[in-house]
Amino acid sequence: MKIAMWSGPRNLSTALMYSFAARPDCAVWDEPFYAAYLAETRIDHPMRDAIIAAHDADPDSVAAACAGVIPDGKSIYYQKHMTLHMIPAFDRGFMRALTNVFLIRHPARVVASYSQKREAPTLADIGFVQQAELFDEVAQWLGHPPPVIDSADIRANPRESLGKLCTALGIPFHDSMLSWPPGPKPYDGVWAPHWYNAVHASTGFGEAEGPLPILPAQYAPLVEQALPHYQRLARHKL
Repeated sequence: MKIAMWSGPRNLSTALMYSFAARPDCAVWDEPFYAAYLAETRIDHPMRDAIIAAHDADPDSVAAACAGVIPDGKSIYYQKHMTLHMIPAFDRGFMRALTNVFLIRHPARVVASYSQKREAPTLADIGFVQQAELFDEVAQWLGHPPPVIDSADIRANPRESLGKLCTALGIPFHDSMLSWPPGPKPYDGVWAPHWYNAVHASTGFGEAEGPLPILPAQYAPLVEQALPHYQRLARHKL
């Protein structure tokens, strides 16, 4: 099985990748299209040149590998994808060879976290519009909504939430998914030193999240723009 987990940034996506990597039957890939996205859009991101130099920047090559042989003789291939990386210029045909799942998080929490790492985020940066578009595309060809999982539910009850996800995927749940060793991982993208400080300090999912963060006033319109997309997908969550 090849799983494409589609989320925006700061969505608990790296922790969930670590969770699947802790399974004995699972290989993982960290943001396959990041280098291709940066090379194509020429957008300025932290460590941009290093990312393009270290990772495959050919979208067709990346797509073929996503749909290709699962590495290391494993039976599951978990791919952590960012929705904003799947720009219109890239052929999405490879997605039909994958089991597509959507990881969501309330935009207020996303903006609060993202703005600490990169100033003045835009709607395009946080991936909610792109996520909704990909969700609709997958639902259309499947004939039913694909699985959706909310990071808040994972934080509130990891065992129950991941159990539901595994059931939806048709794979067994493993207790090993609830913890991982601290520190950098060999499968981290080269961008990890900028983005992964908190998850590198973790050994499992954090406690349930508290009230929504209070954001500076300039971020209120961004949250309002993203919120309908989050709410629409949230209606389908496991």
